[in-house]
Amino acid sequence: MELTIQTPALLFPALSLLLLAYTNKFLAIANLIRKLVSDFDEKQEHHLLLKQIHSLRRRLWLIRWMQVFGVASILLCVITMFLIYEGLQIGAKILFGFSLLLMMTSLVITLMEILLSAGALRVLIREFEDRVRAKS
Repeated sequence: MELTIQTPALLFPALSLLLLAYTNKFLAIANLIRKLVSDFDEKQEHHLLLKQIHSLRRRLWLIRWMQVFGVASILLCVITMFLIYEGLQIGAKILFGFSLLLMMTSLVITLMEILLSAGALRVLIREFEDRVRAKS
């Protein structure tokens, strides 16, 4: 099978949208952490804030790696396109395969972050329900 320059170029829109989504997640979490830190003195439940910040720290770590693997995937796509341009099909196919593996890795880490995020929200909902029951 001959690899054409259009094949790795097809990944650019998907990878660009993924990186935009990753950056938006990162910014949202960073803003939430800033808010939690500023609210620390006002809140009485410091243990709850510390749990939230710990969870957010893990999510930031995952998002950073999602971004790293996504950017590496784009970079390998560009290098693949250059190798195709130069007529080096074998090297292009190998790098394109690695690019796809990096994208898959990024997506698996995304899934892990989504599951962690959903778990953190379940904990908050449970604690909120407990507070509502205690006041009733």
